[in-house]
Amino acid sequence: MATSRFVRYLESRKNIAGSAAGLAGLVLTFTGAAGPYWPVVVVGLYGAGALIAPPERPPLPAFADPSARLEEVRADFARLGGYLADVDLPPAAAGRLTELTELLAALLDPGWAAELLAHDPEGVHVLSRAVRQDVPEAVDTFVRTRWWTRLAPGQESPERHLERQLALLQDEAEGLVAGLRETEARRQESHTRYLEDRNR
Repeated sequence: MATSRFVRYLESRKNIAGSAAGLAGLVLTFTGAAGPYWPVVVVGLYGAGALIAPPERPPLPAFADPSARLEEVRADFARLGGYLADVDLPPAAAGRLTELTELLAALLDPGWAAELLAHDPEGVHVLSRAVRQDVPEAVDTFVRTRWWTRLAPGQESPERHLERQLALLQDEAEGLVAGLRETEARRQESHTRYLEDRNR
């Protein structure tokens, strides 16, 4: 531990700057400018160099980039598809779920959307939440509530709740698509302005 700390100090900016200043002190010594106090001059210059050196900056933590997270969401989406294939839903809810999963699949498909999402951590978070939490929770809650409703009818239809939830999730996914489209439109407009400015 102490050895590694010593090695780190030897490689530090403070030691390098101090050593450079100390070498300047040795040069002064050999030219006779330091006189009999040359050890004090060399040590003093080393200390001054070490003091004015910029502090060490610890490296930033290496977090997984959004594109790597997108790969994980794709794998989870495939697992979600296997789960949904085993669930029996009423036709209206099944239709809404199909529309939603097709939109999610298009967003997760490697290509232009994925390239944009790779630079949009918030978009990846929205997709991840939909795949890992919102869709499975909506479907599972429907399946459990439907069973209890058969035992005690009279409550609001669980199918209606599921359809509303899927519609809200569809709106959220469409909002994500609109945001990505707007990003591309701004990029195109910026390029147009750049070409116009260049040709003036």
